[in-house]
Amino acid sequence: MQYFNLKAIKPVFVVVMICTFYSRSYAQTQSAPAGPVVTGVTTYIDKFFKTYEKEGTSKAIINIFKTNPLVDSTSLRGLIAKIDTTRGLVGLYIGKELIVQRKASNSLVLYSYLVKHQNQPVRFTFMFYKPKNEWVIYRLYFDDQVDNELEESAKINGKP
Repeated sequence: MQYFNLKAIKPVFVVVMICTFYSRSYAQTQSAPAGPVVTGVTTYIDKFFKTYEKEGTSKAIINIFKTNPLVDSTSLRGLIAKIDTTRGLVGLYIGKELIVQRKASNSLVLYSYLVKHQNQPVRFTFMFYKPKNEWVIYRLYFDDQVDNELEESAKINGKP
């Protein structure tokens, strides 16, 4: 019959329990870094979506592009028409969820959102540029292919 020396095991057991407790509590309290939150930019985006929901596409697009004096009004009309046509198909706006945010530098950032509608999601991607002291909308991308990209990402490519 073999006996264990409990006095010798006890300190090891305590260390293992402390490590287990610490790693579990650390994993629960720590989250993946959310990325760079750029206050001026997120304010513009939040205002955009509030206007998009309550006052429509045209007002939301025009308001956000007021930050950029170089915007071409013809391009804006085309973008507004494209979004409005899509909105007619995808149903009522329900909300938004951040997909990704990226920071190329302190002067160029990108935020991409899954925009939830009643029938189908769409994606809005905002790129902001700060040439001097103020953020301006630099690019605004809109598409309804986010579900196709997700599906494509699940395929095994390049395997024989």
